[in-house]
Amino acid sequence: MMDPRAYSIEIRYGNYEGEACFQARVLELPDLYEYADSYEEAYCLAVESIEMTAEALAEQGKKMPAPFEALEAFSGRVTLRLPKSLHASLAGSAEREDVSLNQLMVSILSAYRGFDLAMLDTHDQWQKLTAPPRVRRQTDGVVMNSRELPALKSVWTSAQEAA
Repeated sequence: MMDPRAYSIEIRYGNYEGEACFQARVLELPDLYEYADSYEEAYCLAVESIEMTAEALAEQGKKMPAPFEALEAFSGRVTLRLPKSLHASLAGSAEREDVSLNQLMVSILSAYRGFDLAMLDTHDQWQKLTAPPRVRRQTDGVVMNSRELPALKSVWTSAQEAA
């Protein structure tokens, strides 16, 4: 049995289509928005909409998206296998910046994801970053894809100069 309260319901107060009210949106269902005069009412409407969406999808023979995993399910630790040339380039950049390789990679990944920019408005921002890349580039003999993000441009430039 699905628990609609397990879904990520974000509630904000704001001016929507000329009216001051609470907007509830379900992050796992990006097209699901509910509006109400109170926080509690917006939450209840979102829960009801999740239940109705699950029923409608079941009737169509489609699967309901699962709730996002809680952050507690993630340790924050990731092991990566990199090409030796990329590892050397990143290690060199970290040494020149007088930071650990771990700190450098967290900084690069945070800038890439847009975490530092606090993507507040839409879930679409993340989807734009994960869209198929537009440009192929070769660095240190490794063919990479680039989305020409300003935050990464200086990192890629530094990596190319080190080679």
